[in-house]
Amino acid sequence: MAVIPVDRKPLTLAERAYLPRIASALKTTIKHLFKPNITMEYPEARPEIPPGYRGVPTLVKDPNGREKCVSCQLCEFVCPPKAIRITPGAMPEGGDCDHVEKAPQAFEIDMLRCIYCGLCQEVCPEEAIFLQNQFSLSGYSRAEMVNHKDKLYELGGTLPDQHHKWDKKKAAAEHGNAH
Repeated sequence: MAVIPVDRKPLTLAERAYLPRIASALKTTIKHLFKPNITMEYPEARPEIPPGYRGVPTLVKDPNGREKCVSCQLCEFVCPPKAIRITPGAMPEGGDCDHVEKAPQAFEIDMLRCIYCGLCQEVCPEEAIFLQNQFSLSGYSRAEMVNHKDKLYELGGTLPDQHHKWDKKKAAAEHGNAH
């Protein structure tokens, strides 16, 4: 294999002394020396959460403290990484939710698999799943990162129900029986 020599221009005096490069680096250092500090002291200072942020998915209850989830399993079917697992169960007889057939016996979301896409919230017909503004979720083991039903309700809490779906269904059922 033949070696082809490459002709190079000789370096100028300034290029050989590296002075322009050193001056450029000092200029950058001095410029950043007098700028205000942009480092956030997390967790004491929290970042502002933008509107529309999709955070941790949680289960919520209606204003009367009833479970809104009816185990339709749409969230489980639509979840791309299959992070949601639901075990449907029957509703107890004689409650104020006679018009509801099922409730989740077990509901868990594996936060290590969740991609925070928000599809579960969009597909839920009962508005039982909401993405909260919580962004800092940690645990010491894989088992701690699986949120079970009680933890999901603890994180979600109670949200105001703008539709009062269950109350309307109950009133419609009572109204239908009167005729």
